[in-house]
Amino acid sequence: MEFSILTDYFGQYLEGFRGTVLSSVLALIGSFVIGTVIAVFRITSVKALRWFGTGYVEFIRNIPLLLVVYVFFYGPSALGFTLDGFKAGTIGLTVYTSAFIAEAIRAGIVAVPKGQMEAARSSGLSYMQTMTHVILPQAIKLVIPPLGNQFINLIKNSSVLTLVAGLDLMYFADGISTETYRTFDTYIFVALFYLVLTLPLSYGVRVWERRLQRKY
Repeated sequence: MEFSILTDYFGQYLEGFRGTVLSSVLALIGSFVIGTVIAVFRITSVKALRWFGTGYVEFIRNIPLLLVVYVFFYGPSALGFTLDGFKAGTIGLTVYTSAFIAEAIRAGIVAVPKGQMEAARSSGLSYMQTMTHVILPQAIKLVIPPLGNQFINLIKNSSVLTLVAGLDLMYFADGISTETYRTFDTYIFVALFYLVLTLPLSYGVRVWERRLQRKY
């Protein structure tokens, strides 16, 4: 293995790593917020919102991530504006991941005893207050392990940005590989950068799972 590739091109690796981290963090925050809203829609008594939530989840989960990214990369031109690869890729990653997060949070909401909702409503809280202050905090605690797994998948899926010149780790690695003709070595180092992100998160998920098992 040619370790000089890592040292000679460390600046490019680092720039791509920064792009991957920034895209992943933005998509993580955005997908969590959207996913939470969609999860609430899915269990609400308002039919229009419930249908919208169900349609959103089923549609997004059953199409490829790359297609979602392409929609945001090529689609805006029909409306008279454009998005660069980083923005389009991050938005697409956010939308795609939010559908899976919505399902995880919905499962957590369903797992919370119905008596919690009834007790909160009888004490004078509105539906949204009950959901925000009573149900969702408990639901999210229950589904942190699957949420963690979705966030790990999000980091790995961020590599799709390279297909729209999203300035991520894979994008810069493609350039390094083309310049050095050392494809295997180039991408082995890429894998190490991804592991720096995913291994600590994976460890944290396992720790939380063990805590939940002891608690319940």
